[in-house]
Amino acid sequence: MQIETTPLPGVMILTPKRHGDARGFFSESWSRETLAAQGIELDFVQDNHSLSEAAPTLRGLHFQAPPRAQAKLVRCGRGRLLDVAVDIRKGSPSYGRWTGVELSFGNGRQLLVPAGFAHGFVTREPGTEIVYKCTDTYAPETEGAIHWADPDLAIDWDLPRGEEPRLSAKDAEAGRLADLDSPFTYEGPLPWENRT
Repeated sequence: MQIETTPLPGVMILTPKRHGDARGFFSESWSRETLAAQGIELDFVQDNHSLSEAAPTLRGLHFQAPPRAQAKLVRCGRGRLLDVAVDIRKGSPSYGRWTGVELSFGNGRQLLVPAGFAHGFVTREPGTEIVYKCTDTYAPETEGAIHWADPDLAIDWDLPRGEEPRLSAKDAEAGRLADLDSPFTYEGPLPWENRT
């Protein structure tokens, strides 16, 4: 597994090796042992699978508050998407910063989004599927959202010129980060942040 840092400390790109032949390929998309050897020890308890028929469909920016906070390991099962993480931990040196990574079936990349980060994505192709592992189960009473177009975040979603993304009502009505009393507090670097 290839493991890369991103400009946002703690958010990592994991690219599993693909073993291919004339039939297709095999890939080990997650291994507790492999990641633990890199200091990434997370207990995933739920897998989610989402299909967005039209592009661009935008979902996010979402999070679950403690004690039900979720870290996520996100990959694209089919199609192509831009996956985005935003640091919302009060006191963090990177508070309010974001990073975005293109995930596709073709590139096989995965994005590790730690707890304390809001997460969202926009699809680039019709019929795009996103598959992700979570460290806690869905708890609607703890969920929160930040508006995808918050001017203070200034996320470059790279949308087609003049095209608005398809949104849920919840995402269209989400508030700004400046108005959020974040339930997360920075507690120092994550164990895998300082890997070389």
